[in-house]
Amino acid sequence: MRFTRIIRTEDGGSAFEDGEIALERRQVADGVPAMAVGGLPSRGGVQFLRSAAFDSSAHPAPREQWVVMLRGTIEVTVTDGGRRRFGPGDLVLAADTTGLGHVTTGVGEAPFEALFIPL
Repeated sequence: MRFTRIIRTEDGGSAFEDGEIALERRQVADGVPAMAVGGLPSRGGVQFLRSAAFDSSAHPAPREQWVVMLRGTIEVTVTDGGRRRFGPGDLVLAADTTGLGHVTTGVGEAPFEALFIPL
């Protein structure tokens, strides 16, 4: 499964990196067909977020965390000029916990919903 990592660059800015989580076919419960399963490391404290607006000024991530988009679309802009859109089912690893950070903008109809899973 592919995901996008937002990283801090050496100059204190931010950039995108592409990553992949290995999936293996596994039966997770009796009576359930085998499915693709992959791990997301977490320290617990999963948060559900719902917001009518997702627009932000430049900010670093408050902690290294997975962002699992559930509803709505956001556009993230990093300091190297890159922009990517993320919608339902997309997975982002926000790892730029210091420096200038990134800007998040809601695109389209609200609300925006996501799970935040700290690493």
